[in-house]
Amino acid sequence: MRVSLGALLAVGLAGLQFIAVLAVVFSSYVTSERALLDHARDLLSDVGTNTIEHSRGFLSPARGAAELSARLAQDRVIASDVPELLEQLLFQQLQLAPQFAGVYHGNENGDFVYVMRADNAPGPFRTKIIRVNGDKRSTELIWRDDEFRVIERRLDPDDTYDPRTRPWYIRARQQLTTIWTDPYIFFSSQQPGITLASPVMDGPDSVRGIVGVDIEISDISDFLARLRIGSTGRALIIHRNGDVLAHPNQSLLKTKDADGTLRFVDIRQFEDPIARAAFAQVMENGVAAVEEETLSQFRYNGGTYVAVVMPPISEHLPWTIAAYALESDFTEVIKENRLTNIWIAAVVAAITGICGLALANFIYKPVRAFAVRSALISQGELDPSEPLPKTYQELENANETLMQQIAARRETEMEYGSTFALSSRGMAQIDARTGRFLRVNERFCEITGYSAEALQVMAISDLIHPDDPPFRLFTGDDGDPVREINQELRCVRRGGAAIWTALNSILIFNQQGRPLHFVLTMDDITQAKHTEEQIAELSKDLSNLSRDNTMGQVAAGLAHELNQPLTAIAQNADSALYAVDQMSAANPELHATLEEIAEQSVRAGEIIRALRAFIRRDEGIRTDFDLSELVAQTQRLVIAEARAANATMTTELEDLPPVNANRLQIAQVLVNLLRNAIEAVAENTEGERRVTVRAHRLGKQVLVTVADTGPGVSPDISLFTDFETTKPSGMGLGLSICQSIVQANDGRLWHERSDPRGASFRFTVNAAEMPS
Repeated sequence: MRVSLGALLAVGLAGLQFIAVLAVVFSSYVTSERALLDHARDLLSDVGTNTIEHSRGFLSPARGAAELSARLAQDRVIASDVPELLEQLLFQQLQLAPQFAGVYHGNENGDFVYVMRADNAPGPFRTKIIRVNGDKRSTELIWRDDEFRVIERRLDPDDTYDPRTRPWYIRARQQLTTIWTDPYIFFSSQQPGITLASPVMDGPDSVRGIVGVDIEISDISDFLARLRIGSTGRALIIHRNGDVLAHPNQSLLKTKDADGTLRFVDIRQFEDPIARAAFAQVMENGVAAVEEETLSQFRYNGGTYVAVVMPPISEHLPWTIAAYALESDFTEVIKENRLTNIWIAAVVAAITGICGLALANFIYKPVRAFAVRSALISQGELDPSEPLPKTYQELENANETLMQQIAARRETEMEYGSTFALSSRGMAQIDARTGRFLRVNERFCEITGYSAEALQVMAISDLIHPDDPPFRLFTGDDGDPVREINQELRCVRRGGAAIWTALNSILIFNQQGRPLHFVLTMDDITQAKHTEEQIAELSKDLSNLSRDNTMGQVAAGLAHELNQPLTAIAQNADSALYAVDQMSAANPELHATLEEIAEQSVRAGEIIRALRAFIRRDEGIRTDFDLSELVAQTQRLVIAEARAANATMTTELEDLPPVNANRLQIAQVLVNLLRNAIEAVAENTEGERRVTVRAHRLGKQVLVTVADTGPGVSPDISLFTDFETTKPSGMGLGLSICQSIVQANDGRLWHERSDPRGASFRFTVNAAEMPS
């Protein structure tokens, strides 16, 4: 699908304007929302701090009152053993602190004075006085008004209360300091409260009694209910053990056990699920583990809440305060304003889009003219040299660069096309998906015998010989193309002839990394393969010939050496028989033995003559052959040895006629002489290491010379003698065998010294008779 540049500019300008406005709106929203959330967290933190300070202010008078009463009793300012005076002191303390539910004093004898607020009773205050005198015990209840006047008195004979058994009394006596009890539900008022107790000392380690204060903490819940934290926010207080002590809804704080006693509700069973979620992150094994102020977010019922959890009020009051509220309480206005701003941004974008369309058309007009000109040039209807329409400087520069690139590309394509078409190697382009030929050059057609038209409907696999492994351009289950291939295999020419080829393939990719096509080169190496096969066969035959010649030479030498002693044995046996025949009393057995000796020696001589005749009988089959070709092949047989010795082999061959000899035997002579020359130059520590083969016509023969730059042949060595050698592991038969082979082919082998150093071995071989 083609996109108009004008439309693209218009949409782009309007879109950028819309995105810019949206970016401003959203960035403003995000920053405003973040500021409001930070403000919300600060507000919640302030709520927690205020709640802590309120709780401390609410409870701190109790400590002062209890400790003051304890010091007055301790200093005997008030006789703690006079209930009436003690009652009056406690009554005054209760009137001064409205948050006190009751003030009391108990001693070690079990005496007890308790002044408390009374609801729905004869008077607003009630006093319980327990007197213990030995085994006698009395409990008196007194109701008074605000002026400490008695309204009613009554005895309670059924009362069994003993302050010495109460937890507040026991802990204060044990710790000898002011203590706070864990919050609990008061039995009389059924309101949540806490008890503070302070000991009345009678010496450093002796306790006279305990002063206690009961404080109702329901006022803290009233304080939390009056707090305004957004429209949905709340605050609550829990004890370290998880009990909920204060909450805006006080009816949720208390629950009744099976025995009918009241207790606080644990936060994990609390009926306010949002409060449970607010504390869920700080509860560990039922204990509120908060060491510092913690800010968090949590989700409940699709809403996101922000929360703050404060550390405990103090070591004596391990109360944790949490406050939470919906994020929307602080961000709802921003979200509504954001929607309005988005609509404003859309309207602004539409207006700017219309203006941008007009501006884009104005900007695009020269570009459109430039595009029309480019299209006309590509269609050949306009000369590129024609003047450009009035346009932007950038487009003029782009046009000039484009024209240069087009010219360079055409030149490159022409060069590549010429190289492809005129290459001396067969070249082809192959489709990267199907393996079919896309393009071939003339040399490729010559090698395969097919025309270019015939090859374009064929694949490379159609040319491979059916007996050879397939030439794979693709591998794997997915058929991925192979990036590079180098392989020698047989192909079938048109007509069925098999040829050896060397195939090289590389995969060409486009700029996006996708495969375009394979570039394949093909070389006809049939002749090279044939030459290699000839050399391999020659090497095999030379090995067999060398072994046969060596064994034959050894056998001939042994026959020559054994013939003389056998002749002597036969002559001596004949002489002995003659002597025995002249004796008159000759032993018949001796005569028979001597005759057998003579017969066997004659028989051994006949065997030796037969062996020599057998060895000399087969002089090989002589044929006409090209000596230059044979020299080249023998050099290839010893090329590895020459490289190991760092020796250079050269040839100086004239225009030689064919020669007539046993080709295999002459090859054996050349290989032996070349190896001897390479071994000789390998001994050179300094100077040139060179082996040269020369050949020229000499009458009806061809003279071949193998010369080296080695140390030469010592005059103490008798060349061409059997078993004469300078090599530590040699047998001394190489030159002797070579001489025998050359002589068997009607030639001559000899040695000459080279100047200034080295050795030259020369031999002759008959030239072939030319037809008349």
